[in-house]
Amino acid sequence: MSETVHVPLGDRAYDVRIGPGLIARAGEEIAPLLARPRVAILTDETVAAQHLGPLEAALSVAGIATSALTLPPGEATKSWAMLERSVEWLLAEKIERRDVVVALGGGVIGDLAGFAAAVLRRGVRFVQIPTSLLAQVDSSVGGKTGINSPAGKNLVGAFHQPARVLADIDALATLTSRDFLAGYGEVVKYGLLGDAVFFEWLEAHGAAAVAGDGAARAHLVRRSVEMKAEIVARDETETGDRALLNLGHTFCHALEAATGYSDRLLHGEGVAIGCALAFDLSARLGLCPQEDPSRLSAHLAAMGMKAGLADIPGPLPDADGLLALMAQDKKVIDGRLRFILARGIGAAFVAEEVDPAAVRDLLGEALRGRG
Repeated sequence: MSETVHVPLGDRAYDVRIGPGLIARAGEEIAPLLARPRVAILTDETVAAQHLGPLEAALSVAGIATSALTLPPGEATKSWAMLERSVEWLLAEKIERRDVVVALGGGVIGDLAGFAAAVLRRGVRFVQIPTSLLAQVDSSVGGKTGINSPAGKNLVGAFHQPARVLADIDALATLTSRDFLAGYGEVVKYGLLGDAVFFEWLEAHGAAAVAGDGAARAHLVRRSVEMKAEIVARDETETGDRALLNLGHTFCHALEAATGYSDRLLHGEGVAIGCALAFDLSARLGLCPQEDPSRLSAHLAAMGMKAGLADIPGPLPDADGLLALMAQDKKVIDGRLRFILARGIGAAFVAEEVDPAAVRDLLGEALRGRG
């Protein structure tokens, strides 16, 4: 049985379906969106091996023809070169304004396919079929699409809302433990930024979700999507409240750039570490009780997750080097860094003025802890 979370954005509104078996029912979900019975699918090699065949079969049963482009897996695929390859392929497939592009994969494919759909013929509709936990709870919802630049992560992109999102809980069973836990970093973020009761639920049930409990997995996906939908409905293009969704991300994006967008640090791992650093900074600035960062660190440790700079393998820049990478963050305004800080678990806010010296001291101490 699937559940539906509605994202109320006027003529750009759409539904997020959450539950088991949604890839097998993709034909009946997508058919009503189509002007003609065909779709173009963008995916990656890893996801294609697991899910492309079942998706094509489900669409075929509904009389929907498919073509697919399979790209290399990994963050490096969010590039100008792969965007060009994707758009030129879609043009060669004669995808028209009324057609639908399907993004089958994790956050990388969702971001890339969504951006390709946004710029193709000045805007083609697309459907997200997120297969990773991170994509199901975060990147597939809200319409942020884009690619990375050598200057930084997600610096090139567009807001382009999907026409529908199909979050198949069964797809999570194909993830490695590391990939599931990386996605869990984004789940924890939702509890930290605005729902202390949800964070308590995660402390009690997170381990069951990791172990494969379907009901627990469905609940954490649904609650995360509900929270994101509420925030996106208030602030679609991130002029206010939506910035809260970036809790942990200013640190995370700098660490991803420092590790070359490689598998040394997955995005969700960076988010978890970034959230821990944001709470440490909040406590240092006297904004939240010291017990809160300790409680967060304890939960991350209990889940077997990366929780600090000491957990990132290989060399990292010094504190000044990391600060320089943060200065490229797209949340910089008039040269000033904005951080998402917290007055407690479930009580995040946007801090416009943060003393760089305090951030440098925090990073310096964290780097020394690497030994």
